[in-house]
Amino acid sequence: MKKALHILQHLRIPFSFFLLPVYIFALGISPNIGEDQIILSFVLLHFFIYPASNAYNSYFDKDEKSIGLIKKPPPVTIGLYYTSLVFDFIGIALAWMISMEFAILVFIYGLASKAYSHPGIRLKKYPWLGWFIAGFFQGVFTFYMAYVGINGFGMELALKWKVIFPGLLTSFFLWGSYPMTQVYQHEEDNKRGDNTLSLLLGIKGTFLFTLIVFLLATLGFEYYFLNYHNEQIAISFLLFMSPTVLYFLIWFALVHRNEKFANFGWTMGLNLISAICLNAFFVYFFLKISHIGQLN
Repeated sequence: MKKALHILQHLRIPFSFFLLPVYIFALGISPNIGEDQIILSFVLLHFFIYPASNAYNSYFDKDEKSIGLIKKPPPVTIGLYYTSLVFDFIGIALAWMISMEFAILVFIYGLASKAYSHPGIRLKKYPWLGWFIAGFFQGVFTFYMAYVGINGFGMELALKWKVIFPGLLTSFFLWGSYPMTQVYQHEEDNKRGDNTLSLLLGIKGTFLFTLIVFLLATLGFEYYFLNYHNEQIAISFLLFMSPTVLYFLIWFALVHRNEKFANFGWTMGLNLISAICLNAFFVYFFLKISHIGQLN
C-alpha cells in the first residue's frame, strides 16, 4: 500500500493543471469539436500521458529534494517505471480510438518527454537543447497534437499557420517559464551533473531571462489577438495575466535582496497563479469565440 501511494505521488496528476492552458487554447480555435473527442483527448492527455512522463522522469531522476508539487519526494521503485509504461500504453490506445494520426503524435510526445531524463540521452544535461526541446514539445507540438485530437483532423489538414502560430506562442511562454521551474534546484542539479539553463544563467540571470522572454511572448499574443480576433480579447489577456506579472515582480525584488527566496514555495506559487490566470483566460477565450461563432 505504501509503495502504491508513493507511485501515485510521483504520477503528480494535479501537475496536469499547469499544462492545461495549451489544451484549452487549442480547443478555443477548434472548428470541429465534438463532445466525445473533447472528453477522450482531455482524459488521455491529462490523466495518462502527462502523469506517465512525470513518473518516468521521476524514476530516473531519483530526486531527494523538492520537485514539482512534491516538497519531499518519496523513494522510487521499479514499480514506478512499469506504471509509467502502462499509463503510456493506455493513453496511446485511447488516442487510437480518435485516429491513428493522433496516436502517433501522442507516441512521439511520450518519446520526447522520456529523453529529458533517460540516462542514455538525458536532455536535462544540455542547457539550451533541453530548454528548446522541452518548450517545443510542451508548447507548439502539444498544441498541434491537441488540435488534431480535438477535431479528429489528419496531420496535414491541421498543419496550417493559423494553428502553428498560436502554438508557437505557447512555446514562447514555456521557454520563458521553463528556467523558472529549475531555479530552486541548482544544488541538486549541480550534484547530478545536470547543467540546466537556470544553473547556467544563475538565479538573477534566470529571472532576467524569464522577464525578457515573457515580454516577447506577451507582445506576440497581443499581435495574434489583435490581428486574428479583436481588441477586447487582447485587452482581456493583459488583465487576466496581471496577477502573474505582479507576483513575479514582487518575487524578483525579494530575490534581488536575498537569493534564499528562490525556493520551492515561491516557485510553486508562480506556477499556480500563472496556471490559474492562463486557464481562466483561455476558458474565457473559448466561450467568447464560441459566442461570436453562434452570432455569425
